[in-house]
Amino acid sequence: MESTLILAIRHGETAWNREGRLQGHLNLPLNELGVRQAERLGAALADHSIDAVYASDLDRAAVTARHVAAPHGLAVRLDVRLRERAFGVHEGKLWTEIETAFPEDALRWRRRDPAFEPPGGESLSTLYARCIGVVSELAAAHAGQTIAVVAHGGVLDCLYRAATRIDLQAPRSWVLGNASVNRVLHSPQGFSLVGWNDDQHLQGLTLDDPGVPGFMPPVNQAVKA
Repeated sequence: MESTLILAIRHGETAWNREGRLQGHLNLPLNELGVRQAERLGAALADHSIDAVYASDLDRAAVTARHVAAPHGLAVRLDVRLRERAFGVHEGKLWTEIETAFPEDALRWRRRDPAFEPPGGESLSTLYARCIGVVSELAAAHAGQTIAVVAHGGVLDCLYRAATRIDLQAPRSWVLGNASVNRVLHSPQGFSLVGWNDDQHLQGLTLDDPGVPGFMPPVNQAVKA
């Protein structure tokens, strides 16, 4: 089988990203900077060969993906399996709030316990199996092609670990920037890292910058997987 190049992209910034609140499965929109980031991202990838665009069904990822897909005349294929980790009762909270109200949860979280499930949420092990399973499936369906996968920090963290063979319990030492481009190759042997956190297209970005002109397809052009 031929290899598949995956452009793995985290969604643009949201208000809660800036505040440091856990979003999980809550459906937060992009903030103004996040929209600008998505515009820059789409313009940067306009001349890149892309055969398909997939995204989490949460708005912050789906809207970012539309900016990637539009210059190529592609529909965004939404897949619920690309969602962020479910944080259960901790969604919407700051880390300091979790440490105060749920000290035992905070301790297991800091230790990156793969089996720890926040009440009503999912464990790191479950998240990893979900994310790597769906991205492997999508990549295998596009052997020899290039696909964009727009998702969330937790999803990209799992992909980085799979590509570099880093254990789930190892501390994170890599950047997961909003609207940055991460390149991963998928082959029958698994994932391998090509490049990470390419954010050249975001350099010098401010809210004073004019938006990037371009066609934006209506939301109903997205295709649910």
